[in-house]
Amino acid sequence: MVKEFKDNQWALILGGSRGLGLASAKKLASHGMNICIVHRDRKSDQDEIQQHFQEIKKMGVSFISFNKDLLNQDRKMEIIHDLKEILGENGKIKCLLHSVAKGNLKPMAAEGSKALSVIDIDITIRAMATSLFDWFKLVFDHDLFAKDSRVISFTSEGSSKAMQNYGAVSAAKASLEAISRNIALEFAAFGVRSNCIQAGVTDTASLRMIPGSDKIKEHAVMRNPFGRLTLPEDVADAVYLLCKQEAAWINGCVLPVDGGENMS
Repeated sequence: MVKEFKDNQWALILGGSRGLGLASAKKLASHGMNICIVHRDRKSDQDEIQQHFQEIKKMGVSFISFNKDLLNQDRKMEIIHDLKEILGENGKIKCLLHSVAKGNLKPMAAEGSKALSVIDIDITIRAMATSLFDWFKLVFDHDLFAKDSRVISFTSEGSSKAMQNYGAVSAAKASLEAISRNIALEFAAFGVRSNCIQAGVTDTASLRMIPGSDKIKEHAVMRNPFGRLTLPEDVADAVYLLCKQEAAWINGCVLPVDGGENMS
């Protein structure tokens, strides 16, 4: 391990038990950043998840995880309280990574309960967009951010492009980008840099939940100049780069990490 981050620096990863969040946790840990993952998973998935967490622990960094509902107010305050105790006086959050994938994929043009509702959209935006600002403010108000901190969230091409059954998630991703930009603008004076990563089509559990995901993957491979899908590790590399000192002047951006897929 090449240790690039200070002993007291932590990444707080919201939704880091799988996919892009987990890959990012492993990448940051491999360069010496301590990891805290907040996730919500079933008991039946715990064995596999704990195997991944053990990999991170073996990298020689401090590691903690909370299997709690990160949208629940009481659970959030419990996590913040425990986190402050663990970090102590010197520990600070260098990176807040938002990797929450909890969206409704109902079609708008359907009948009855099969159709997307306003409530479905509200729940999706709450989980996938406004929760970023909620957690950001909790960390900020409790003075847990490092003097030079990075807020990173994952968006998609669907934030600006209509896709079947993706209306609620599209609205959430557009909101997420807007929130990220305003954090970048209004908190720069406090040493915060905030950016979104627009990942290319990546074969994750979240993608496989989208109806017609196989066709989406086929089309993405055809569009991509490199002729392959984006990998979680590709995105994790970008997260790591945005956390480095050399990325300190990148702020308020939506960065495509897709091998050029968005060009066509």
